[in-house]
Amino acid sequence: MYKARRKFIQKTAIGSALGLFGINALSKAEREFKFLQDEAIDRALNAPVLNLTSFTAPVWIKSIELLRKENNFLCRVRSNDGAEGISVSNNMQMIHLYPIFVNRIQPFFIGKDARNWEQLIEEVYVFQSNYKLQNLALWVPLATLEFAVLDLLGKMANKSMGEMLGEIHHPKIAVYQANNFRGKSAEESIGLIEDQVRATAAKALKFKVGGRMSNNLDFPAGRSEALIPMVRERFGSDMVIYADSNGSYTAEEAIRIGKIMEEYNYDFYEEPVPFDWYEDTLKVTNAIKIPVAGGEQEPSMRNFRWLIKNDALDIVQPDIFYFGGMIRSMKVARMAATQGKSCIPHISGSGLGYLYMMHFVSALPNAGPYHEFKGFNNEIPLESASSNISSTNGTVEVPTGPGLGITLEPSYIAAHKKVIA
Repeated sequence: MYKARRKFIQKTAIGSALGLFGINALSKAEREFKFLQDEAIDRALNAPVLNLTSFTAPVWIKSIELLRKENNFLCRVRSNDGAEGISVSNNMQMIHLYPIFVNRIQPFFIGKDARNWEQLIEEVYVFQSNYKLQNLALWVPLATLEFAVLDLLGKMANKSMGEMLGEIHHPKIAVYQANNFRGKSAEESIGLIEDQVRATAAKALKFKVGGRMSNNLDFPAGRSEALIPMVRERFGSDMVIYADSNGSYTAEEAIRIGKIMEEYNYDFYEEPVPFDWYEDTLKVTNAIKIPVAGGEQEPSMRNFRWLIKNDALDIVQPDIFYFGGMIRSMKVARMAATQGKSCIPHISGSGLGYLYMMHFVSALPNAGPYHEFKGFNNEIPLESASSNISSTNGTVEVPTGPGLGITLEPSYIAAHKKVIA
């Protein structure tokens, strides 16, 4: 198994040093290993992400607009020389957070050189004490702006968003069908799961267990224990199956449920305990054989570093909206890569989150085999010359045009009005 193999390699490295230097050298070998581990993680954390080779002159940000039509939000950025980028926000969150965008994010970036984006992220964190807002309140507005800036830079450089992050490794993304049928019985859930998987022809799926941050309660009672074997039996041994508890369990109960998943060869177990129960997450990871995934709710780069360094997670899952954009999320993925871990980003379910996720994954060397899919947003009129943006046999082609690689219908944009908070 992936996790066991990685741990074996690490232990073998220390064991070889022990054999060479004797039993008294163990602590020294451990210290040297930890030093090299820290050095690799920090080098990945501090390395620049943005591909700026196409830019020889500043890209001054002239204007930033947050546009709204009912509960849909767009961000439009323009440079001094007339370049334009646009993004679609996570509307489920922005409906509550738009004042933070307008009052705390937008003013800071006017007149700044977009090429300095990575440094500007650090500076806006301190601006007006924004660090006190760290979590969705700060990071969703910042991600909304970053995606518009990446769209602008990509159009100027004639590169896709993925190419702005690095070399393209995955021009097509294999998806896993995600669903949430909590509240329905195991028998009802399995039929609905099957319907969704059939519609996309996905070769992997993820379903919910537990009651969501429920302190061991199921919803309804007994659903998860019945559904875990049922899903494997219904889809067979070739289907890749993931399960997400959304922090439903204590460590002890999470381990018990994880052991049931082991019996049925599940491929990862997401957020078995509440996301900020770091020691408990580590306890679960050490106790079960299947990989543990997490990070959807994590707002802190330093906490991700701890989770990676201490092997508390086998798979990292930053949400590129919830974590503040692709640049910060790429740093998490790179730290994970130094320890042989994969990245399977979480996807927010509204707007064009699935498109931003695909561009991000396209540039990930350590991307997992399947990535989250909750359906296409057919309410947003768009065109792409390079992708039909549909699932073909469980695979979606990443748009290759400049920036996001799509064109929004101009009348749709025009129907949105500038937000003034």
